[in-house]
Amino acid sequence: MKIEVWSDFVCPFCYIGKRRLEKALDKFEQSDKVTIEYKSYQLDPSAEHIPGKSFYDTFSELKGMPLDQVQNMNRQVKEQASEVGLDYNFDDMKYSNTFDAHRVAKLAAKQGKEKQITERFLYAYFTDSELLSDHQTLISLAEEVGLKSSEVREVLNTEKFTNRVNEDIDTARQIGVKGVPFFVFNEKYAVSGAQPEEVFHEVLTKVWQEEKENPKLKMIDTGNTETSYCTDEDCGC
Repeated sequence: MKIEVWSDFVCPFCYIGKRRLEKALDKFEQSDKVTIEYKSYQLDPSAEHIPGKSFYDTFSELKGMPLDQVQNMNRQVKEQASEVGLDYNFDDMKYSNTFDAHRVAKLAAKQGKEKQITERFLYAYFTDSELLSDHQTLISLAEEVGLKSSEVREVLNTEKFTNRVNEDIDTARQIGVKGVPFFVFNEKYAVSGAQPEEVFHEVLTKVWQEEKENPKLKMIDTGNTETSYCTDEDCGC
């Protein structure tokens, strides 16, 4: 079984959804036959970090929301993250453009280190409060998972993997992705949002049993109307 996951490194529910899927796979008997491929997506292609400006202030201005509402919303997200063992540090978080990070991730994928770089970038942003648009930060993080700094620097100083990232984003648009995380199982079953672990397990079982039926991509009715995901406009919870 192949699972394609459209996500962004600055999407809080992408990290939560990733962890919930992993927990579901831990209980899935055929997990050794499952491969996961991460696809690029940008929640805010025009994102720019302004030194000295807090994440709360930036988010408040971008979304036109009162500061206390933004803080309360992120507090709720932090609680959801904590439930799956993640520690979100919104107080020190640095609003980042992720396009270059996605390009570095494509280099990592080419070298069989996609899983490692994805986890490292997410942890770096949400827990370590790293600036993911900073080239030296990306080089250092990539080195931690075994990439050569010279190769990462070459990617960052050129347009390498730009087309690959744009292809992922274009594909997302073509198949109707409205928010992330977005999961596609065997190129025909789609699930949107950071679904509960139990739902992911149900989907894994269902897809495994029906993988040779109905070649068309279809949404699976999870029965969960309170799912959480991020769109280009907002993150709901």
